[in-house]
This record gives sequence, structure tokens and C-alpha cells, in this order.
Amino acid sequence: MKSVQVRNIKIGEGIPKICAPLVGITNEEIIAEAKKLAALPVDVAEWRADWFEDGCDIRKVTDVLGELRTALKDIPLLFTFRTRREGGEKELDAKDYTELNKKICVSGYVDLMDVEFFTGESAVKEMIEEAHKCDVKVISSSHDFDKTPGKEELVDRLRRMQSLGADILKLAVMPRCERDVLVLLAATEEMKRKYANRPLVTMSMSGTGVISRLCGEIFGSAMTFGAAGKLSAPGQIGAEDLSTVLKLLHRSL
Repeated sequence: MKSVQVRNIKIGEGIPKICAPLVGITNEEIIAEAKKLAALPVDVAEWRADWFEDGCDIRKVTDVLGELRTALKDIPLLFTFRTRREGGEKELDAKDYTELNKKICVSGYVDLMDVEFFTGESAVKEMIEEAHKCDVKVISSSHDFDKTPGKEELVDRLRRMQSLGADILKLAVMPRCERDVLVLLAATEEMKRKYANRPLVTMSMSGTGVISRLCGEIFGSAMTFGAAGKLSAPGQIGAEDLSTVLKLLHRSL
């Protein structure tokens, strides 16, 4: 499997990388969160722009990105506007969502961009092409906060993301029971073993799914999300605790 180089980080190689979401509401809160990351075992910072009070204003979003780039120094920056239909804080229709992401690509401030798979195939291709023109890597994502689809469906989604040209493939699903966590892990293992030629990022949410955030190196997930403050999704644990467990598992393999 080919790893993805982002600044000084190789996603898909070695210990799963830790991504910390920034979920401040105001400009000041966002930058303050970013400055704290230097003291934490964080590999990538994700700005959840849908939490920002002016997250639908492209000019104001770009202004914050400029400040974030300075505050984060050499930590790679992932830009994510999570729509409400996939668990986010705000809604944008497909046209405005696509326009926002394309404008962010050309800003020169971001290293990675999250593109929601169910925006539609043509829109996803358009955003991926624009990102790649700007040397921005793309994480194609699918989130289900209600349930865990069957293994065949999960593998199919990952394969379709790969066929559209995304650099990293991401799934996040909600378990209704312990067996659902096993479904997510089995889908991850099968995708890595049979089909993937690029990194996967998968997780089962809530407390029931916490184990999936820890065992990625075993089953094939190359990155996990650890909180540096406020949680952006159910089941996240602190970045420091996450780093301790990931290193312990790595030494045991």
C-alpha cells in the first residue's frame, strides 16, 4: 500500500497518525486551540469549519486558515466542513459545499481536505481534481451516525472512493451493539487485504466503538482522531492517552 506524504508525516506507514480536531466557535477560540497542539502528541490538525460561527463565509474562513497556518507551524492542516447530514453543525447544499472546498484548495493554507463521498460522484471528482491541481491531498469520507451498514456495503463504499481518486479513504459508523464493531473491523481488514492501494481511516463511534480507534495498526486503519479539548464525535479520547496506547500496541506487534 502506498503511503501519503503530508509535510513531514507519512500517513499509512508505521503507527497510526493522531489527528486532533479544532472545534472552536470564534476565531479566537480556534487559534487558541491550535496553539495548544504543539505540546501534545498530534500529527495532524483538523479544522472543523462547520463549528465556526462564520463557517459558510468563504472570505472569513480563508482568513482563519491563514492564522491557523501560522499558529500550527509545520503540523499538517486538514480542512473539514462537515455537513449536518453527516453529523456536522451546519448545512450547505452540494453546489455551495463544492464551491467552498474548491476555494479553500487554492488558498495555499491547507494540506488535506475532507470531501464527503455522498455529495455526488461528479461533485466529488470536481473537488478532487481541483485539490490535486493545488497539491492538496483528499480524504473522501462517509459518516453514519445512526447505524453500521453491512460489511459488503462498507467495503463497496471504500472501493468507490478509491475509484474516484481520493488519496485517503474514511469511514465512520455508529455501532448499535458490540457485533457492529466487528463488522467495521472486518470491512477494514478485507479492504486493506484485497483492494486498497492507499491508506484507510475507519472507526466505530461511541464508547462501544472505542477499540476501533486504538487497533488500527492491526486491522488497517492508518489514522485515528484524538481530542485536544472538546470532542468532535462520540467516542473520541484524549490525544495523550491515545498516543500511549498506540505506542504500546506497536511495540507488541
